[in-house]
Amino acid sequence: MTLPLQAPQSAELYLAVQHFYARQMQLLDDGRADEWAATFTEDAVFAANARPEPVRGRADIAAGAREAVEQLAQDGLVRRHWLGMLSVDARADGTVLARSYALVISTPRGGQAGVHVSTVCVDVLVWDDEDLLVRDRHVTRDDLV
Repeated sequence: MTLPLQAPQSAELYLAVQHFYARQMQLLDDGRADEWAATFTEDAVFAANARPEPVRGRADIAAGAREAVEQLAQDGLVRRHWLGMLSVDARADGTVLARSYALVISTPRGGQAGVHVSTVCVDVLVWDDEDLLVRDRHVTRDDLV
């Protein structure tokens, strides 16, 4: 049986995107909000179906992340982001389209871990020197579809 799926254009690109997400999500999960926000372009857009309006610009993305980190600390919660089922497509304009499933796992202090939300994440990534940055992120929570 032949599946109508395309392999990524290159294993090198696929691995670079996987490495980018591993680094990016660990920054967020470690509470390093400003470093995490630095993985977005200055004019990045972060849209989610859980919010009425997209967040625009690295500064506002950083502010929102800092607020979330503070709230999690107050609530005594640890969050981990797990990305999988990653597809990566190089586009003619030099950008990279990446689509993944993301599970957000929440663990209360002294408690049991559980899935907080299940999402689909679609990013447009751009190269900045040798690093990837998110120019546009759209997160769709499964419970709000």
